[in-house]
Amino acid sequence: MAAARRRRIAWWLRGVALAALLAYLPGYQASESGGLVEVERWLNHPVLLVGAAVVLTVVSLVVEFEFRTRWSQIGGAAALVVLVFLGLPIAFMAAMSSLTDVGNGQLVGRKVHPDHPDRVLTVTNVAFSIDPVYRLELLTGSGWSARHWDLGEWDSQSGEFSTVEWSGPDRITVTGVTEAAVFTVDSDGRPSRQRAALG
Repeated sequence: MAAARRRRIAWWLRGVALAALLAYLPGYQASESGGLVEVERWLNHPVLLVGAAVVLTVVSLVVEFEFRTRWSQIGGAAALVVLVFLGLPIAFMAAMSSLTDVGNGQLVGRKVHPDHPDRVLTVTNVAFSIDPVYRLELLTGSGWSARHWDLGEWDSQSGEFSTVEWSGPDRITVTGVTEAAVFTVDSDGRPSRQRAALG
């Protein structure tokens, strides 16, 4: 393979790696509170996108490198063996994570506002153990303009969380054994925590 052709292929691979990295950035931003739900769902895949960028960059270096001496060939083969043994488990975990949605938790509750069908409370179990830890979110809007707002994570084992309810037209109450947290929802759909009352 001519050196010029190897360089073209290497730079093409680096361009694809950069595109994968740039695609991940809006997904990461959308994963923050107030982010767009659909953008997060489609682009917030760090293992897949960042992993692909790293692999493509390494492959581009291998393609561009000239293996003319015996030691460079042995070193290149050893590096490829290490890359395969390290890369295959990561690729397998990324594939399983994408297929099973691991890391996003399991949705256990969904409550639509009685007067605003575009406002939905979701309860997701995000614990990696038997004892549940619930992430509460408010979804506002619909379609590509839908946003998610974090209300926090609550531990049911210690009695922090038992229920979440729409307690008023623009009010959310999270109750537990020891306290109740109250959130108000602004006209733009943004929630803000108002107070915590002892039970």
